[in-house]
Amino acid sequence: MLMGLAVMLGAVAWLLTGMAGLVWVLATIVLLGALRPRVPTAWVLSMYRAQPLPRWAAPRLHEVVDVLAVRARLQRRPQVFYIASPTANAFVVGRQDDAALALTDGLLRLLDGRELTGVLAHELSHLHNGDPAIMSLSDLVSRLAQWMSWLGLWSVVVSLPLAVDRASLVPLLLSFLLVAAPTVVTLMQLALARSREYDADLEAVDLTGDPEGLARALVVLENSDGQIWERILVGRSAGSDPLLLRTHPATTQRVQRLLALRAGPSRPPVDVNHGPAVVYPPVTQRPRLRRTGIRW
Repeated sequence: MLMGLAVMLGAVAWLLTGMAGLVWVLATIVLLGALRPRVPTAWVLSMYRAQPLPRWAAPRLHEVVDVLAVRARLQRRPQVFYIASPTANAFVVGRQDDAALALTDGLLRLLDGRELTGVLAHELSHLHNGDPAIMSLSDLVSRLAQWMSWLGLWSVVVSLPLAVDRASLVPLLLSFLLVAAPTVVTLMQLALARSREYDADLEAVDLTGDPEGLARALVVLENSDGQIWERILVGRSAGSDPLLLRTHPATTQRVQRLLALRAGPSRPPVDVNHGPAVVYPPVTQRPRLRRTGIRW
């Protein structure tokens, strides 16, 4: 993405100001890559109202996270957080030295132990590969492209009345190039996200030794109630979008790639049970849960 943006900005700068503008643009891109922003983990968790998930409430889940964190050679084991949402979702935020793994109530109720282990391994693989920082940088590049687009729109307004001869067409073409920048960068951003999902699937299988567990989880999530209601109300599923406009590859392709790994060598599977991942206590214990900060 940085290279694509550098080429686009460099072409515009070279056509406008020559070699000096090209040098300044390339220096800016290099500085942007070196000083990529770091959003505090607590900010992201507060947006989702995530609360720490104590070990006593999910002992098996914490044990699996411990094993996977060691296998992934993470600097620090990520803290586990709970989000009181019926949507089945899981994500990691932060970097290895300050990371958090967030799981929704819908995900914990939907998947069994084997399937949840595959999802946990997938998310920890994102963390091991530095994907949160990569996607944060891609988001910054996308915002920069949006600013370029606004500059291009204003330049179109100025250049269009002057486009009466061939010489004045050059600024107008440059303006249209700036306007098209967000679309190009967005397509690159989506392609980057899809490639990171494939890599996270591959490394998750290396961590768990169980490609079928993650494949089953993907199928269950694809056919979850949220997807069914979307098909009924909207008339299509999320997987029916064109590939270029999706952040995740098609589930069928991911499942096929995962099942193709069954014949290859793998680590010993993680020892998990097939019961509930979280102990949902009776009503009499709700005051204790409120003291721990979890909303039930």
